[in-house]
Amino acid sequence: MAFSWRPSPLPLVGLLSFLLLHPIIIIITTSSSVGIRLPGPSRHHHHHHHHHAHKQSQLSPTLPAFREAPAFRNGDSCRSLDANAIHVTMTLDVNYLRGTMAAILSILQHSTCPENVAFHFLCSGLEPELFSSLNSTFPYLNFKIYRFDSSRVRGKISKSIRHALDQPLNYARVYLADIIPRDVQRIIYLDSDIIVVDDIAKLWEVELEDKVVAAPEYCHANFTYYFSDAFWSDPELAGTFEGREPCYFNTGVMVIDIEKWRQGGYTEKVEHWMSVQRKKRIYHLGSLPPFLLVLAGNIKAVDHRWNQHGLGGDNIEGKCRSLHPGPISLLHWSGKGKPWLRLDSRRPCNVDYLWAPYDLYGSTAIFLEE
Repeated sequence: MAFSWRPSPLPLVGLLSFLLLHPIIIIITTSSSVGIRLPGPSRHHHHHHHHHAHKQSQLSPTLPAFREAPAFRNGDSCRSLDANAIHVTMTLDVNYLRGTMAAILSILQHSTCPENVAFHFLCSGLEPELFSSLNSTFPYLNFKIYRFDSSRVRGKISKSIRHALDQPLNYARVYLADIIPRDVQRIIYLDSDIIVVDDIAKLWEVELEDKVVAAPEYCHANFTYYFSDAFWSDPELAGTFEGREPCYFNTGVMVIDIEKWRQGGYTEKVEHWMSVQRKKRIYHLGSLPPFLLVLAGNIKAVDHRWNQHGLGGDNIEGKCRSLHPGPISLLHWSGKGKPWLRLDSRRPCNVDYLWAPYDLYGSTAIFLEE
């Protein structure tokens, strides 16, 4: 079912909005039918102990505590997992974990066959806390965690205009073909600052034809803006796009034929441009432009509803973005402003209220206060 956003005081979808609107019901049903558990004293003790142990190590910021998500089960029409798995890849980073948890919940909640979604998480270190955090939040989740060796990319990153874009994990998408198991032929790559409000199977089933990547394409965007004058004034470099009619696409939502990616040596192609960048500064942003250089004008275009991006606003403080007209299947807070940070700071944008129902951070207490 296509879902269009309609402006109303609470344009919230699904179970959680129901709970928000019926706070009394949660008190009655908490223990049984709704899959939300109030943390008992033993759990509190556990978390407290966990934080304490973590503080001593000082390795990374303390992991937030998430409440357990409900169990999502396959509908009757679903076929077995083996032949029908949907492979979703995301990075796992302590600073974005709250976003990742919301993204996972949104995917499962809107899937007809949630048990068929197999998650592949990439993180820089194999932190056991991340594993146990995922496990306790989604006890039924079908997932694997892989270590992305950030030293592979460290010497290849050139500084960009935004520090957040220079994190090695941002480049993990370049190396998916080497990390994801060989028997996986297609993956959906997603950023951590998204929520999906439609059945992800629809995106999975996109016909790639002979293309390596499918993604929403934006041909009205000013493409020249993503590269420096040095790039456009060098005929050899600018000639890269000859006969290609390049259009901007956002690498936060991509369906990738990983088999074709391997065969075509696309990792090396993207790395080539990263090395050119280190010598010549041909672009300003992080991992996106090398993808554009290799693939722009040669991807399978997907309906724009699958990446309503830019919801993180622009770099101008306090400027909130609104949604594009028309149906939306995926919301993406690309840009500086992440919804969890804006909600916490009590200065959210309107679109952040669409993210809030998927936030599993903290206890169920927030529902009881409503």
